[in-house]
Amino acid sequence: MADPSSYRPKPGQIPDSPGVYKFRDEHRRVIYVGKAKSLRQRLANYFQPITSLHPRTATMVTTAASVEWTVVSTEVEALQLEYSWIKEYDPRFNVKYRDDKSYPYLAVTMNEEFPRVQVLRGHKKKGVRYFGPYAHAWAIRETVDLMLRVFPVRTCSAGVFRNAASAGRPCLLGYIGKCSAPCVGRVTPEEHRELAEEFSDFMAGRTGTYIRRLEKQMMLAAEDMEYEKAARLRDDIEALRRAMEKSAVVLADATDADLIALAEDELEAAVQIFHVRGGRVRGQRGWVTDKVEAVDTAGLVEHAIQQLYGEESGDAVPKEVLVPALPEDTGAVTAWLSGRRGSNVSLRIPQRGDKKDLMETVARNAQQALVLHKTKRASDLTTRSRALEEIAEALDLDSAPLRIECFDISHLQGDDVVASMVVFEDGLPRKSEYRRFQIKGRVGDTQVWHGEGQDDVRSMHEVISRRFRRYLLEKEKTGEWDPEGVVEDPDEAGRPKRFAYPPQLVVVDGGQPQVAAARRALDELGISDIAVCGLAKRLEEVWLPGDDDPVVLPRSSEGLYLLQRVRDTAHDFAIRYQRSKRAKRIRTSPLDAVPGLGDTRKQALIKHFGSVKRLRQATIEQICEVPGMGRKTAEAVVVALAQAAPAAPAVNTATGEIMEDDGGGTA
Repeated sequence: MADPSSYRPKPGQIPDSPGVYKFRDEHRRVIYVGKAKSLRQRLANYFQPITSLHPRTATMVTTAASVEWTVVSTEVEALQLEYSWIKEYDPRFNVKYRDDKSYPYLAVTMNEEFPRVQVLRGHKKKGVRYFGPYAHAWAIRETVDLMLRVFPVRTCSAGVFRNAASAGRPCLLGYIGKCSAPCVGRVTPEEHRELAEEFSDFMAGRTGTYIRRLEKQMMLAAEDMEYEKAARLRDDIEALRRAMEKSAVVLADATDADLIALAEDELEAAVQIFHVRGGRVRGQRGWVTDKVEAVDTAGLVEHAIQQLYGEESGDAVPKEVLVPALPEDTGAVTAWLSGRRGSNVSLRIPQRGDKKDLMETVARNAQQALVLHKTKRASDLTTRSRALEEIAEALDLDSAPLRIECFDISHLQGDDVVASMVVFEDGLPRKSEYRRFQIKGRVGDTQVWHGEGQDDVRSMHEVISRRFRRYLLEKEKTGEWDPEGVVEDPDEAGRPKRFAYPPQLVVVDGGQPQVAAARRALDELGISDIAVCGLAKRLEEVWLPGDDDPVVLPRSSEGLYLLQRVRDTAHDFAIRYQRSKRAKRIRTSPLDAVPGLGDTRKQALIKHFGSVKRLRQATIEQICEVPGMGRKTAEAVVVALAQAAPAAPAVNTATGEIMEDDGGGTA
């Protein structure tokens, strides 16, 4: 733990102006990002006596090893830069909300020639109009089914659309009137786009215009005694009204607003957002966060606003944002929101009337979400903490291994040798850090081992060496090993790198030999502060380097369960990679080496001759008889097949009979 006084800036060195600051740890990773109206006043608060700081703030400043700042001209710029840096560096001590589920949206792909209505999850795409989020995908489909009667927009996938266009026949929805069938030219691209625009306008809350227009058309049809048309319009109006009823009116005057409410305790906070468009609740979502920094309700609201609107623009930012507490820099946040919308945005606390009542409803949802989250997580947190403590005690570690990396080797009878690396942080898998390796048989420029047979021990030595050589390279890039202490590009420092973070514990799948190989690889690189152990499958024994006897954890031990889970995850990850690599190798063909020979002509050759074996026996003139094959390409095929060794004959495992390759083949 660092002493904050060791890196405290000198008096007068910090400017008295708006800006954004970053705390970095000893590995040059950014661990906290903040903004301030006055950098001098804000940073001075971090260098008070440790006993007077909030416990979370004290943990942060003692973990940090340096602080730096960037001066900006306005508080709005500071807000934008803070959001950008939090997103870029992912600091461990900043509040980061995480979605408690992946919410579905109703999307209209206006970026396509024929816009499509569909359900989408995940990151938003440019040129697509989104409505929601919704609690359930089936709620979206029910609404769409009602609206397609009036706005028959395409809902089919690209493949179905192409097949219908080539066949000249629309799908079932085209026959029953729930699709305008642009695939067969029943409407022009312009007419279909207009339908999609009307669909989007209706979903955005502009419902009254369409209802009144349809009612007027219905009355005119009835006056002209076109009763069938009038009946159809009547049913269309009823369908739209049923779709509207699925989201009840909660605010008058067709209000567009987002309501944000919070529920919190000392450790965690839950936020709920209701999206109201046209006076109706069009979507709802919720987030949960650990309070890893000392932050009050106003600060949590500001973080929520940043995450909610940081990637949005235009109408996605509503005219009103209603919150339970105003951020410290209300003017800056309001200006930032207005800039993203392109017009004025009101940020305020509802005081009376329907908006206050609805805010209370949102707050109740937030409280229920927090209770449910804590109920699910309480036992899990306790279990994971106990597991890490048991591992630390059993392996005689100085502290609980908050980051564990596990390595496994996989191959099939010596072929397609691969390795996997999985990462667990705080007892949970961090899938974005998983890595896969192809075993090469050499590390750097040094040949490690020879021979055709593959050796798990030597493979383990190679993969550990490669992984931690990359770690040392990243340390050199950040200047941590630079004798001058100079970083060539400080802007690059702090960003999460693929192999930049060292684990506290390396677990290998295996016993004494694999553990010894891993320890030897680390020793050769001069790394002595990372613990190593192995978990053998047969008796689930834990092996330590240099010990003749294993560490036996009780079968009911939470620490053993966690090690087993880490080991099994690495094993499964390696197996999947090895199988995909083997499948890819099996699918290869000697014809792949022929330049300019695509899949179509490969299939034509195999179809014409029946197999690669018969193609190998063909002459250039016979190959030229295949449609699309010229003499130059035929000569290249003959050369490629001559250079490639014939495949080993297949064997019937039941009879031992060698199977002749006279049948079909694949290219």
